[in-house]
Amino acid sequence: VNERQLDLDIDWSDVFKHAQAISKTNPFWNELSASNPFVHDIAASNRNENNKYLSILKGKPYLFSKVSSNRDSLASSGDELDIDCLLRNTSARRSGRSKSVSDFLDIVDNRRFNTRKTTPQKTIASNTTWLQNDREAYKMAWLSHRQFTRSCLDLEAMSHSPGWAQTQATDIHVVCKLSHEGGSVQLPDSDINIHVPLGHVSPGEFQEVGLKAILNPPSSFNNELSSTVSPLIELTLSNLNTREAIFLEVKVAAKVKNDPLSQVMSDIVCFFSLNKDGPFKKVENYYTYQDTIQVKLTDLSHVMYAVIAVQANKIQPPATNVWDYVHRTVSVGIYGPKYIHPSFTAVFTVFGHNYIPGKLTICDIKKGGKNMPPVVFQLWGKHTFLLEKPQDLNISLVSCDPDFEVKMEDQSTNIKEEELKTGEMVRQQFLFSMLGCREIHFFVFLVQIKVLRSSQVTQFHVTTPDPAPKLNRIINRPKRSQNRKEIKSAPLLLIPTVKYPKFQDKTLTVNTYGVALKTVLRQNKIDYLLEYFKGDTIALLGEDKVKAIGQTKIKEWYVGVLRRKIGLVHCKNIKVISKEQAMDTSDSELTTRNLVEQIALPFKKLTYIYSVVLSTVSENVFDWRALAEVLGYSHMSLDDFNEAHADKEPERIAHVVKRMKEDCHANKKKRLFLYELIVALLKIDCQGLVARLTQDTIILTSAVKLGKYWRELAEKLARLTKQQIEAYEAPHQGKNGAVALEMMWKPAYDFLYTWAAHYGDSYRDVLQDLQSTLDKMKNPVTKQWRELTGTLILVNCMEVLRASAFSRMEEEE
Repeated sequence: VNERQLDLDIDWSDVFKHAQAISKTNPFWNELSASNPFVHDIAASNRNENNKYLSILKGKPYLFSKVSSNRDSLASSGDELDIDCLLRNTSARRSGRSKSVSDFLDIVDNRRFNTRKTTPQKTIASNTTWLQNDREAYKMAWLSHRQFTRSCLDLEAMSHSPGWAQTQATDIHVVCKLSHEGGSVQLPDSDINIHVPLGHVSPGEFQEVGLKAILNPPSSFNNELSSTVSPLIELTLSNLNTREAIFLEVKVAAKVKNDPLSQVMSDIVCFFSLNKDGPFKKVENYYTYQDTIQVKLTDLSHVMYAVIAVQANKIQPPATNVWDYVHRTVSVGIYGPKYIHPSFTAVFTVFGHNYIPGKLTICDIKKGGKNMPPVVFQLWGKHTFLLEKPQDLNISLVSCDPDFEVKMEDQSTNIKEEELKTGEMVRQQFLFSMLGCREIHFFVFLVQIKVLRSSQVTQFHVTTPDPAPKLNRIINRPKRSQNRKEIKSAPLLLIPTVKYPKFQDKTLTVNTYGVALKTVLRQNKIDYLLEYFKGDTIALLGEDKVKAIGQTKIKEWYVGVLRRKIGLVHCKNIKVISKEQAMDTSDSELTTRNLVEQIALPFKKLTYIYSVVLSTVSENVFDWRALAEVLGYSHMSLDDFNEAHADKEPERIAHVVKRMKEDCHANKKKRLFLYELIVALLKIDCQGLVARLTQDTIILTSAVKLGKYWRELAEKLARLTKQQIEAYEAPHQGKNGAVALEMMWKPAYDFLYTWAAHYGDSYRDVLQDLQSTLDKMKNPVTKQWRELTGTLILVNCMEVLRASAFSRMEEEE
């Protein structure tokens, strides 16, 4: 997939010559230049000849010109190539032309910390003759784009409250340029895909495919007989001279129930229109599998719209509406400003589909009794739960930190059944304020969702971002290790009691199987890869694919079970079938206990830092009894704790973990600390915590395995220059000016941890991208070291584990 790019390699120095003369006669020059990147440096040099501060454009000439070609790769604009910027939450996935002003302030702030400047990266020159001949045209186009995507900013007010200054455009869309060979286009952070087959356009021609999600679907599709289960999808094509149809694939927020009545009475269908407001017509060529629909689009136009809905032929009692025929999930997101302040608003949002955007424009924020301009809020946390039918919901937010409180009248609010039926996005605002005059810090709050007509309660915790950076003065930058600990260690005071679900040891529920098309037996056994005979029925644990190296090359694999062993099976070696088509599944059955014990096997060989594991677990597990029971210490009581541990839950958790560590140390041959801990956490459904520990240990072990070869990885993974690599190694150099081989893991760890911060909570992408890049090295360490492959199996089995081992309604904190 080649995403459209505009790579500008232009010398801007001549553009400003005429401006110098104007600056001497224009009395408003200094004020105007303060917010104009084209002339800022000229005005600054007029005020002070020795001023070395340059405008963003001159200092970073490619800042506005590069577009990321892959949502999971590091973007290549100037500031984003400096990997240290990632620690300051600079959005590395966003195109430079769409950066907010506060992102630029982050860059400027970061420059104050790092006086060692790296050479700007050389970009790939493209055909920009027309821009070189008319630079004025480019300036006007650039400024016009900024005016379109920005509201006017009061820089004075913003410096005091940068969290309110997020004004970049937030329509989530992607545009990709595809050749005759076709390809796939995915809307970032979604399950919405366009598949373009080979031969869609003639050889030598190209097709630009655009995808965009409109959060509120057409209201006409939401009634007693119909309910939308996807956003309104806008699809654009540049070339209508096509030979083949294209396919739209969407994972939706509903699945038709298995009972005969539901199967007969309802169906998931796609509606299509050439206009945003309709009329829509039903698409005949489509295929559904559980909660996924694939639609063949033949009537192509430059702009098209599609929406997925579940429809009922009629409502037959005891059913009252179409919801009674489907398992319907509700997705909620918590949004807030980029930085927290002594007083800020959090927005609770309910979506009528399972697409939760990373940013949301809020137009009705009130501050000080006055309406604020539209503000772009960031996604702080999200959650999905099953709702049997549209019902009144009670939403409450509770601060877990005594330094913050939710405004009394905002603590609890209701969402009406009728609002859920409309399928539109529903929002509720919660005002947080700080108590006292202590230094502001990030904190944790609890979100509770109660179904008023039943006892169903869903709850989850959200951690706020950091407070706004101090832009008016240089602050001491913490070391990475300190910064890391602060990120991981939210103050969890007054955490409400969390009820952990009961682990159930029973046979896995599997919906998809594969029949082996050939026999695969390996002379040299490879960990985590299955062996099978032609005709074997293999249970597939989910439909996600893992990319990993086989005997010689990188392939795509399913996670499968055969003869009580979990491993990878090459996608091309099996034919995927449904549960109903499987003849004999006895060889592919597995219990949840066996699943947990097998997917945790990589932790027997991973390197870890005990103190980090201890602090992470003690801060994120909230019931010492639940942990003690799954670790085999059900006999423990409060009498086993000394006075210092008796009244603090984190101290009790730490005591239990230390006890287990000592027992494992005393019996090293049979017990391994990290393995047993991960198994225990999986058995109390702490999947988020397991994901965090998995990423931390994989990064550390990868650094140790790589040693000096981390330089090759850094070049492939983040396009680091030689100077940037040397900057990572400088703090660890010995007296001879070189890094000792036994110390080389330290710069490798610094780099990998910083790189992973770019992904936020997308731990699966971190593991998969690291695996893929390690596999592509000249001498891949992953040919012998397979534990990274094992952890990819782990994270891909979490959903099936939760579905089989725990009650559907009980969710992790």
